[in-house]
Amino acid sequence: MAQESTNTQIADVLERIADLLEAQQENPFRIRAYREGASTVRNYDQPIAEFIHKKRFDELIALPRIGEGIASVIGEYVTDGKSSLLEELEAQASPEDAFARVPGIGKELAQRMIKELHIQTLPELEEAAHDGRLEKVEGFGAKRVEGVRSALAGMLSRSARKSQRNRVAKAKDETPDDRPSVDLILEIDEQYRKRAQAGDLPKIAPKRFNPDHQAWLPVMDIKRDGWSFTALFSNTAKAHELEKTDDWVVIYYEKGGKERQNTVVTETQGSLKGKRVVRGREAENRQFYGGE
Repeated sequence: MAQESTNTQIADVLERIADLLEAQQENPFRIRAYREGASTVRNYDQPIAEFIHKKRFDELIALPRIGEGIASVIGEYVTDGKSSLLEELEAQASPEDAFARVPGIGKELAQRMIKELHIQTLPELEEAAHDGRLEKVEGFGAKRVEGVRSALAGMLSRSARKSQRNRVAKAKDETPDDRPSVDLILEIDEQYRKRAQAGDLPKIAPKRFNPDHQAWLPVMDIKRDGWSFTALFSNTAKAHELEKTDDWVVIYYEKGGKERQNTVVTETQGSLKGKRVVRGREAENRQFYGGE
C-alpha cells in the first residue's frame, strides 16, 4: 500500500486534473466538477483516505460534489499513490511530444516553435499554421506549413470523430428525459445572444485563435428545469473561417451527472433557412417550427 495520502495531497491531484482539462478545453462541467470535488476534499474535517481503507466507497460518493468518477480517482491515488488519469493528461500536455508527432515536425522544430511562438497545444499550432506565424519560424517554408495544416486537419478530425462515436454510443441508451428539449435549448440560445449583445455577460480570454489574449468570449451559466447550462459562442477553426463566431452557440448541459452539448446555428438552407436550429436534432427542429 502506498504511503498515507492527506486531504491536501488528494485535493492537489484533483485540482491538477482540472487545470489540465481546462488547458485542453474540455467540457466546463467536468472541469468544474473536479474543482468542486477538490474543495470538498480539502475542507473535509476527517481523512478522506479512510473511506478507501475501510471500504466505505458508497459513503465517499455520497459526499457533496463527489461522484463515482472522482471517487475512483481518489481510490486509485490512495491505494497506488498515483492517478492514471492525471498521468495521461500530463503526457498529453507535453507540447514538445505532441508537436513532434505531427508529420514534418521533429523534436528540434517542436522546441523552436514553443520557444518562438509560445504555443502549447495542437489547436494553437493549427491557428499558427493558418495565421502566418508558423512560416516565420526558421525551418518552415510554405510547403512544410501546408503539410502541417493537412496533418493537423486529419489529427484533429480523428479526435472529433472519436468524440462523436462516444456521443452516438451514449445516445443509444438515452430517453427523451436524458436531454433538454429543443425549445428549451433554443430558449437558452436566445437569452445568451441577447445578453451577449447587451454586454450583460462576463467575458473570458480563450486560448485558441486569440493571440492578443483578449477577453472577448461571453459566457452564460444558467439553470432551467433542473438542468445546468453553460452557453458560449463557438471558437473553432471552422467558426472563424466562416465568420460565424457571433452566430454559432455551443450549449453545454448537465443533469444528474450526465453531461452533453449541442450547437445552435442559423440554418442556411432548406425549409428552415434563416431560423435558429439545434444541430443533430433535425426532426425536433421541424416539429418545433410546426413541421415546416
